[in-house]
Amino acid sequence: MNGDWLISGRDGALSAYAYAPEEDAVVCRAERYPEGPWSPPHTVGGDQRVHPDLALARSAEGYAHLVTWRPTVPGESGLVHSTHYQPRLSALDWTPIGHPNKKGDRTGPPAVAVDAQGRAHVFVRNNGGGVSLRMQEELGGWGPWRDLKGAGVQGELAAVTGESGLITLYAATADGILRWRQQKPGAPLTRDEKPQPASPLPHTLRALATSPDHTTLLYVDEDGGLYAWRGDAGPVCLVAAAGDGPLTALRCQLDDVDCTLIAQRDADGRVAFAAYPTELESAGAGWTRSGDPLPPDARIGLAEDAAGRVVAAAHVPGTPDHMLLARRKGEPGLALEAWSRVF
Repeated sequence: MNGDWLISGRDGALSAYAYAPEEDAVVCRAERYPEGPWSPPHTVGGDQRVHPDLALARSAEGYAHLVTWRPTVPGESGLVHSTHYQPRLSALDWTPIGHPNKKGDRTGPPAVAVDAQGRAHVFVRNNGGGVSLRMQEELGGWGPWRDLKGAGVQGELAAVTGESGLITLYAATADGILRWRQQKPGAPLTRDEKPQPASPLPHTLRALATSPDHTTLLYVDEDGGLYAWRGDAGPVCLVAAAGDGPLTALRCQLDDVDCTLIAQRDADGRVAFAAYPTELESAGAGWTRSGDPLPPDARIGLAEDAAGRVVAAAHVPGTPDHMLLARRKGEPGLALEAWSRVF
């Protein structure tokens, strides 16, 4: 899963998305009300079979946008999109949005971001090793595929909507980090002239809106460090990474301080958390471990609940009915309540 699979809705109730391999489908489960019991998993997007390459993004209104690949004819696939307005109700059926090279098999995991006007922007690696974009039109429907160029793109893309409503995209290559930025609403993204020299692990890129003018990319480098990069200077190492798996991040209030909270599965399988004042990388960060060891393919989610408390969730792919949840205690610091299984 690429993006925020644990989402807080407009009423503060949480919803969680997962791929169900036994059904070849995406499923959602949601709190019936804030901090209330959870609904059983229900299928998202109708009866179409889909592949397990799920990308998610939350709009400013709290709607979930989902993108994945579906099989079309033998050996070929196409991307599909759905919007989920009310997590406890049905989502829109999957809408086909095609293939960046017109036809063929899956080219890479997609990414999605939603601008201030509620338009989804879908990004995916193309057969040339660059990135292609297809975006929703303001009056409905989808515009054409656009080739954003680039070369040698690896792993998952990281797409993010800034506080301005403009979108930024990051990608890892063997030569460093590529960045595309949107200059005005609805405009195609333009790529920086040169890549940022770095050696990121391609599956660890994670981007956040961190101020009115900046987004920050977090990633694990081949040297084992956890880095932050905003483009106005070189990447800054925050701390040695807890592990080499995907990062999850959330901008939140901790003890009345605007913080960036990062979670990662550590080398022993436990969930490790680190926080630092947003955009103040010089403060550094340290890891706090929580819970029992999880399998290597477990994914971590972070959100804030209706009361503004940090909520952490853990999901093991292939087990949509098995999700662990822990909320921050009502005390200073980052201590979490005991992890509990959501049925």
